[in-house]
Amino acid sequence: MHLQNRASQKIGIHLSKRPEMIKKWLTVLLFIPLFFTHQGFGQSETTILSRPKLIVGIVVDQMRWDYLYRYYNRYGDGGFKRMLNQGFSCENTLINYLPSNTAVGHACIFTGSVPSINGITGNNWTDLLTGAQVYCTEDSTVQSVGASTAEGKMSPRNLLVSTVTDELRVATNFQSRVVGISLKDRAAILPAGHTANAAFWLDDASGNFISSTYYMNQLPDWAEKYNRDKNIGWLISDGWTTLYPIGTYAESDADNQPYEGKLNGELMPVFPHDVKAAYAKDHASVRSTPFGNTLTLDFARAALDGYQLGRGPSTDFLTINCASTDYVGHLFGPNSIEAEDTYLRLDKDLASFFSYLDSKIGKDQYLVFLTADHGSGNAVGYMRTHRIPADFFSSKTIVDTLNKQILEKFGIEKGILSAENYQINFDNDRIAAAKADIREVKALVVDFLKKQPGVNYAVDLDQLQNAVIPEPIKTMVTNGYNYKRSGQVEVVFAPGWLESYVQTGATHGSWNPYDTHVPLVFMGWNIHPGSSNTTVHMTDIAPTIAALLHIQMPNGCIGTPITDVLKK
Repeated sequence: MHLQNRASQKIGIHLSKRPEMIKKWLTVLLFIPLFFTHQGFGQSETTILSRPKLIVGIVVDQMRWDYLYRYYNRYGDGGFKRMLNQGFSCENTLINYLPSNTAVGHACIFTGSVPSINGITGNNWTDLLTGAQVYCTEDSTVQSVGASTAEGKMSPRNLLVSTVTDELRVATNFQSRVVGISLKDRAAILPAGHTANAAFWLDDASGNFISSTYYMNQLPDWAEKYNRDKNIGWLISDGWTTLYPIGTYAESDADNQPYEGKLNGELMPVFPHDVKAAYAKDHASVRSTPFGNTLTLDFARAALDGYQLGRGPSTDFLTINCASTDYVGHLFGPNSIEAEDTYLRLDKDLASFFSYLDSKIGKDQYLVFLTADHGSGNAVGYMRTHRIPADFFSSKTIVDTLNKQILEKFGIEKGILSAENYQINFDNDRIAAAKADIREVKALVVDFLKKQPGVNYAVDLDQLQNAVIPEPIKTMVTNGYNYKRSGQVEVVFAPGWLESYVQTGATHGSWNPYDTHVPLVFMGWNIHPGSSNTTVHMTDIAPTIAALLHIQMPNGCIGTPITDVLKK
């Protein structure tokens, strides 16, 4: 103010003598308060960074995009319909790597990266340098917390890049809290990232949610209490009957099909399912029922309150994987009444969870996105019944045959270690010891595979640039190839072909749309209602969240923000 008064006096002195200076001094007078406000001396703020109180990332395991609409008329208003009507749906979201498996999907969603970079090439893989079998989240340096089994010897150390949850923690100087929850260890650990406050998954033997010493030395009191309540018991006490009269399940196949699997101890795959009896024989049985999703979301509510997520100084992040949809799909198949009933029950569970968030965090104070780690093919038996081409491929038989040919031609016994993730893994030490040319061995394998029924393409991955494979399959193979953690020959099945172990139910992992076209819906804070059929990829999810939060993308990210979601 003192400087402004002096400026005014000076203007007064010169007004009568130099009229041409009036405009100049008025400009100076107006500029001075703006200058001090800009420099931080004024009282007003011109820009305030806005972020939601909480982000909830929900990954529904094995959820194909079409499930949003197949059962749409049967959904209530508070779950999937709420997301579609109040949120923004990216209707053509595609996976852009192979294989389309669980751990790979969760890693991609939260890193914006692909197996070639992030190192998560499958749920399991063979280490090319050592020949050792590796599970994606195994870690011998940590111990179980909350269980006496080895199920807690897990961590994110095999993930080679940062996640968007890591970047949020870094951006807020670790004031943000991050928690991951799933029945599956890999689906709790990989989304939560390296710097998470906690990750919890289900230990079948005890029926408890557990963790590892990577995160904590003992379970928090609220988690201990939750486990003591033995919630699985009351969830399965009445068995599994259909939510509505079974005759109304018009979107599904008839009950009791030969290509449906059975719960442990069942004679037929029909309703009602005696889950209590199945659980007594095998505690993992609860995973293959909709009650696994109910349990997961119920535990998520307990974690929300236990950690006071969304009520701290910075944005918190809760990752949730609803895994029972995957187990049900694998066991019964995507056209079963069991699958439909699971999604109708999940819809109710989501509605209840969203209402809980509304009451605890505040409507539009949190951001939620829902997607899937992969989809699923139809059961081979179902396809054949309806005269659609489909069949089984026996990798074991093929490997046995190829090993005999390699022995005859090169004198190498068991030159192929395994076939997994739609790739062939060679025993490089044995091949080198025999002084054989690995290129010739691979050429024999590729030539044989190309001639097999159900194989569209077989390619030496070191020669991928010369392979005649159409896009986008070629790029998907490239994105999935990590030299140290992938096989050396890729096999691409014909559409409708599944591995022969899947005699009932279904599986996933291929390039086809039924495996790679997934839902992606954003709802809540700063999200406008709408939809778009513009093609986006799973790698675009993490950078979109980063853009909404104004934080750095994960360090291995190759995706780009989805601009349709960012519009206001």
